[in-house]
Amino acid sequence: MLLDSIRAQLDSLSKSERKVAVAVLENPDLTISENITALAKAAQVSEPTVIRFCRTIGYDGWHEFKLKLAQGLALAPSSEQAAPVPDDLAVDLVSKICGRSVNALLDLRNNLDPDIIQRALDIMEKARKIEFYGQGSSGIVAADAQHKFFRSGVPTIAYSDPHIHSISAALLQKGDAVVAISQRGKSTALLHSVQLARRAGAEIIAIAPTGTPLADLATILIPVDLTADSDPYTPISARLAHLVIIDILAVGLALRRGPEFRKKMQDVQRALQTIDMQFDSFVEPTFHSER
Repeated sequence: MLLDSIRAQLDSLSKSERKVAVAVLENPDLTISENITALAKAAQVSEPTVIRFCRTIGYDGWHEFKLKLAQGLALAPSSEQAAPVPDDLAVDLVSKICGRSVNALLDLRNNLDPDIIQRALDIMEKARKIEFYGQGSSGIVAADAQHKFFRSGVPTIAYSDPHIHSISAALLQKGDAVVAISQRGKSTALLHSVQLARRAGAEIIAIAPTGTPLADLATILIPVDLTADSDPYTPISARLAHLVIIDILAVGLALRRGPEFRKKMQDVQRALQTIDMQFDSFVEPTFHSER
């Protein structure tokens, strides 16, 4: 995920920082085995430029960047092991898809900044209402978010139709929040709605790749950086990462609501169980006898 984040931010880096990025991307294994002097020499820049590069992409300095890069490389399987191919057997698919999902979540855990989650929860806790926007498979994630968040006591709704979320965005007010979900962060319709929401005074939490137009519009960016262009199967992992982030935010907001709210959630759960029991009473067993 770190290498994908670097790729996503290439266009936003300065000319000298981009040289460092290219050197890292071309030989990440050498980057973690050598020191800062060797990387600066390979990129034909100064050591302070390497440090600026590390800070620009979100790390305190060289040592933290190198540690995160090493962790990411240790978790990432080789492309030959990870990529499904037409002649794969079921056992291969189980191993590859499960392994890909596990690696995506481990990478998310190792790279997701808790401070970003904290700031997103601060916005959500104060929000008058929360709207979730997504399109395509991200629209499914938005619907899942609504299902989880409406129990928090804050009015929530999810929109996946671009016409509808653009209308809703224009009607927002200061004190409202939008969670915009995107695997690529470049959807014209989604960007239009987010711009309308910002203009209306709403806070924007984006779950999207770093360095994308959606990321630039966000009050808070929760980055999910996975390369989608080169691998048609990557969106499976991206969607899984999005769903886990939604779970983290939903649980975090519920915990902030305190013990009284926890009791209400338990009442909801009991009410659902009652419905299930009542439904079961209408289902009579069917017995088949031999004639």
